[in-house]
Amino acid sequence: MNHESCHVRFSSHNNVLASTNNSVQLPYFGNFPAVASSVAGRFNGLVTELLNATADYAAGSARRFGTGEMEVDSGYSEGQFSNIFATAQCTPDLTSGQCRLCLAGAMAEMPRQVLSHNLTAASLVGERCGLQYAPYALYIGDTMVKLRTAGPQGKKSRTTPVLAIVLGVLGGVFGLTLIVLWVWRKKRSPRKTSLFINVEDMESFESIFIGLSTLQSATNNFDETNKLGEGGFGVVYKGSLPDGQEVAVKRLSESTTQGLGQMKNELALIAKLQHKNLVRILGVCLEEGEHLLVYEYMPNKSLDTIIFDPDKSKKLDWGTRFRILNGIARGLQYLHEHSQPTIVHRDLKASNILLDADMKPKISDFGLAKIFDDGQTRHATSRIIGTLGYMSPEYAMRGQYSTKLDVFSFGVLILEIVTGRRNNYALNTLYSQDLFCLVWKHWVEGTVAEIADPSLGRHYPMAEVLKCINIGLLCVQQNPTDRPSMSAIVAMLGSDTVSLEAPYRPAYVDRSRSYSETTERVKEELCSEPQTSITELSPR
Repeated sequence: MNHESCHVRFSSHNNVLASTNNSVQLPYFGNFPAVASSVAGRFNGLVTELLNATADYAAGSARRFGTGEMEVDSGYSEGQFSNIFATAQCTPDLTSGQCRLCLAGAMAEMPRQVLSHNLTAASLVGERCGLQYAPYALYIGDTMVKLRTAGPQGKKSRTTPVLAIVLGVLGGVFGLTLIVLWVWRKKRSPRKTSLFINVEDMESFESIFIGLSTLQSATNNFDETNKLGEGGFGVVYKGSLPDGQEVAVKRLSESTTQGLGQMKNELALIAKLQHKNLVRILGVCLEEGEHLLVYEYMPNKSLDTIIFDPDKSKKLDWGTRFRILNGIARGLQYLHEHSQPTIVHRDLKASNILLDADMKPKISDFGLAKIFDDGQTRHATSRIIGTLGYMSPEYAMRGQYSTKLDVFSFGVLILEIVTGRRNNYALNTLYSQDLFCLVWKHWVEGTVAEIADPSLGRHYPMAEVLKCINIGLLCVQQNPTDRPSMSAIVAMLGSDTVSLEAPYRPAYVDRSRSYSETTERVKEELCSEPQTSITELSPR
């Protein structure tokens, strides 16, 4: 069934989409007037040009859809209209090449089936793709392809050469200005890698666009009862797709441009990543001003909702916690060493670790992530964003970040998972001990058992707990070069024979940037090493 705005096809067979060809093509004319016979040939040439350009765009876009518009000189239409509009579309499951081939076949049929009638509007729709044109807009939203005709032959204006010269000079000046600005920006920020993308141009997104109406139905029109959580840039809702699959839908706030940038960043990265310990993105919706991301649903929510709750944390026995640490480590190892290019998450924390039905961890929220170009090992930024308790000193104080920033954050996670305590840092309390100081104190005194999460009871292997504390302290060393790589960490966690280095006193970060030297000394004393030497570590 064909309509100007939609096309419906059904079949009693389950192979309705098995073929990629356009075997059945139906022209539709409606009650549109014919073009004046004196300009019919030239008009059909313009239509062909516009449809070809629109078809090229549609085949290259992720949605396999394109819109076009051409400004028409009055000499081509005898004053009947001033613009021609066009659409080209394939079913979104076709590849770019299959779509272009389908549309090329439709274009080949246009002269015989459609253009020979010299109508101002018509369409040709097949099983897999279709084309249409009209003297009025056929779509809602911005035009994707814009063309403009020159004046009819024999009616050139005498001002054309002068105008061409003026435009040429202006264009040259403008182009030179752009080159100068480009060189200047490259010199100012030679290492910056842009992650802001045009979703339409991303081949990675074919077949994951989901209609707004589908997501409205899935979430009961974003009902409050389906809310899973709320962050700085939007709300996350639980939903159920038509096939019964449960999903999490992140709805970006309309008032934040920073959130939109982070959404584009996340799309650019996560759609290309495939690992069992990274959350999967299932769809995206960019309709009617909405910006929605659809993720796989994690029934056990985020790690922070369990590990810091005295009652819920009892569900996490030591074996489960150890598996969670291993999963996070392997996910980070993939980002740092196996993905191309290298990716630094920059916001690893308990609330960004999601747990599936089997308590397997998945790293989420790549809005702040950065990629490293080949050969680069460190970046710097003047815009420090993230979560204080998980920031490494070099990043918090100087804006420097590398893969060792994520290693530091992972170390914080280890200590939180073992102790069940948040790394709270009291900026206004002079003598408060943060988690690092507390763990270090018990580590050097050999009393680690006293800080293990009480929810664990006494049913855990102390040797593994000691190993995790050791690794955690190595990860939060002051100097980034003293922190192990994620490959080394995975090896440490996975083997009882790998020898571990003794850690130094963990990093202290003056996150308020306003403490006096006296305050700095007091804090250092709280985390200082005892005067007596320690020859053997064992729990009391």
